Amino acid sequence: MINRMFGSLSNDIGIDLGTANTLVYARDRGIVLREPSVVAIQSGTNKVLAVGEEAKRMLGRTPGSIVAVRPLKSGVIADFEITEAMLRYFIRKVHNRRKMVRPRVIVAVPSGITEVEKRAVKDSATHAGAREVYLIEEPMAAAIGVGLPVQEPAGNMIVDIGGGTMEVALISLAGIVFSRSVRIGGDEMDEAIAQHMKRVYNLMIGERTAEEIKIAIGSAFSVDEETSIEVKGRDLVAGLPKTLSITSEEVRDALQEPVSTIVEAVRITLERCPPELSADLVDRGLILAGGGALLRGIDKLIAEQTGLPVHVADDPLSAVAEGTGVVLHELNFLHKMSGSDRSS
Repeated sequence: MINRMFGSLSNDIGIDLGTANTLVYARDRGIVLREPSVVAIQSGTNKVLAVGEEAKRMLGRTPGSIVAVRPLKSGVIADFEITEAMLRYFIRKVHNRRKMVRPRVIVAVPSGITEVEKRAVKDSATHAGAREVYLIEEPMAAAIGVGLPVQEPAGNMIVDIGGGTMEVALISLAGIVFSRSVRIGGDEMDEAIAQHMKRVYNLMIGERTAEEIKIAIGSAFSVDEETSIEVKGRDLVAGLPKTLSITSEEVRDALQEPVSTIVEAVRITLERCPPELSADLVDRGLILAGGGALLRGIDKLIAEQTGLPVHVADDPLSAVAEGTGVVLHELNFLHKMSGSDRSS
């Protein structure tokens, strides 16, 4: 009885703990926070100076005494203490109504992570103030978030392209039939653009600039109108600031390797698909979610390579967080599901 009373008082939350961004869904309130997964700390210590948006603005611009770090790499925790500090900050920011009641928390994790990595996520969330921690696999959360009928005995395919990982999953009867997790995503795209600028123009650019280029003119498939953008960076030969112009066609060529890895992962998953579920996909097609789904033409490229209909989710960046929110309202769904975990 007491437990039930505390459960109703508790402001339960769902967390999409992403390599690039963290989104928090609060029960009955929707998505209440979306901030970059970046923490600024004092050099040589773990003293946190800023978290989220404020810390991201410091990336590449900090004096020697401040270090801006991203504590998650490829969707998993690279720095336990800093991740915990970041989670604590986000949980407190959202859950400030009742200090006496600790929230129950659902955290979305990549499908390819190990038991050790799962334990690290659970421990971080518990130390950051969670009363109970449930884990849900990201592709399942994304599929629920975009409204796929995951509990039906039919094939649903979700392709979730995040900052550090991309996941392809075939879902039927509330379980993942087959999934493939590849540690490649938006970060690798940014890195590919930065390497291209270095190799072709001897121009050094930061990760924020590379991301801005990707968002402004990046594409995976030829576009009707090619555009260009001015890029500012440091000339590696002269060592001086320099500005030059690059075209969307060049950026597309630079992105070819990470993009083809994503397409290949989709093809491999389709090859492993049981025939009955393959037949469902001919009609239903695949759904793209995650920030990488916003890359222009990636849906057209996957459709051309697979021969299947490809749809981009209405709000691909929010899909996983929305999915955790749906599951918050029916936690018993987690028990029915293969691919979920609980720790209390």
